[in-house]
Amino acid sequence: MSKPIRLQKYMADCGVASRRKSEEFIRDGRVQVNGKIVTEMGTRVIPGRHVVTVDGSEIRQKTEHIYVLLNKPKGYVTTLSDPQGRPVVTSLITDIDARLFPVGRLDLDTEGALLLTNDGDLAQKIQHPKFEVRKTYEATVSGLPASQKIRKLESGIVVDGKKTAPARVRLKKKQKRTSIFTITIHEGRKRQVRKMFAAIGHPVTYLQRISYGRLTLGNLPKGSYKRLKISEIKKIFL
Repeated sequence: MSKPIRLQKYMADCGVASRRKSEEFIRDGRVQVNGKIVTEMGTRVIPGRHVVTVDGSEIRQKTEHIYVLLNKPKGYVTTLSDPQGRPVVTSLITDIDARLFPVGRLDLDTEGALLLTNDGDLAQKIQHPKFEVRKTYEATVSGLPASQKIRKLESGIVVDGKKTAPARVRLKKKQKRTSIFTITIHEGRKRQVRKMFAAIGHPVTYLQRISYGRLTLGNLPKGSYKRLKISEIKKIFL
């Protein structure tokens, strides 16, 4: 018989969402075990013995893990549903039957590299601070920040009352009223890049994530996606 495992891990293994997001589902009362709503984080289930449902639909462990790299366009939200009726990124995945969920987030106006998968363990690893997965963005900002301001971004700057971790910032192109930078961070704080540049007085006018580690968008068209091989997934941690 299978060993008992934590409910949120079982949900992630079934491709419902990452463990962190699965915990939110549990807290919100959306999960039932053998017909009873469960809200305790310590709940354990035995695959094949307990019946687990999310929003009334039974979930089962999946054997095949699927990994997708999407070039997210502007105007899509990185959630599985949206109460405001805005389009969700999963609607762009048209030929894969498995239930995929986005790893992390990109805000509505940010474009670029977004991973989707049904592998909860991988999603947890990518988002866990101890693995320090590098994410690189291309940011168009108002004006041209002075070098001392860039050094502040690189050494860490206070955002929402907390100092950011060191970042790598490089000027890519000067323009008449704006400038383009690449910035590499390993934290996953909400709207972090936008807030960092705003903190030095040069707000972002366009933002695109171009890579996770050494996994890059390459020539992937906006709104398109591709399935990833294990060898490509390994590049995320390089």
